[in-house]
Amino acid sequence: MNKPGVLTISSMRDQCSEAEWQARVDLAACYRLVELYGMADMMANHISVRVPGEEGAFLINAYGMMYEEITASSLIKVDHAGTILAKPDFGSLNYGINKAGYVIHSAVHEARPEVACVIHTHSWASMAVSSLDCGLLPLTQTAMRFLKIGYHEYQGVVLDTAEQASLIADLGTGEAMILRNHGALTVGNTVGEAFNWMHRLELACRAQIGAMSCNTPLREVGADVLQETWNNYQPGTRRPYGVMEWPALLRKLDRLDPSFRD
Repeated sequence: MNKPGVLTISSMRDQCSEAEWQARVDLAACYRLVELYGMADMMANHISVRVPGEEGAFLINAYGMMYEEITASSLIKVDHAGTILAKPDFGSLNYGINKAGYVIHSAVHEARPEVACVIHTHSWASMAVSSLDCGLLPLTQTAMRFLKIGYHEYQGVVLDTAEQASLIADLGTGEAMILRNHGALTVGNTVGEAFNWMHRLELACRAQIGAMSCNTPLREVGADVLQETWNNYQPGTRRPYGVMEWPALLRKLDRLDPSFRD
């Protein structure tokens, strides 16, 4: 019997490899966590993950579902050309994918084969910072991690594949980018790593908005200390992000609502 308010979707598990199913579980968890930590925009925005062992394929959300109801089986598999390779039966709803999500995420996955996960948000804090001419300031230790963050100028709703080239050029080899007058984007070699980047970027943006709203002079940090702190966060000087906290975050979700695994 269907539960009120719950979209019933048949399991996709028997249609996936074990590696793909694990990727689906991790991606569904990431959607739930973005919602849980206050970074969701109802059914807008997108998070994607590369399908392990399947060249040119990635998973993304069905356009029409809230982040809090995303499950492993609800995710849609598409290729870099936007062709839907696999999706569950949504019945009369017949959900597809958001074109803007496809344009952004396919560009990153195709250009950055080492990237497994891409997260794009419209949180209030990242949108606020994206609209400031100064951008993200290195006011806190957390923000210093983003000392060399990329910036992409606003060109309208991202529906034209012609924008992909400049988007990729602005991201470069980095892990995070501010989309001017728009929001934020992070990438990672794992879902946990990409979420770690986005969570910290969100904290940095919130802290900056809080500090700037106090209408008092901001305390600056010297250039040498900024560079040293940034370097401490780089891959060559520390373990990969997400390794420690991702299992704990999954346990947190299991305590709250394990349906993301369905």
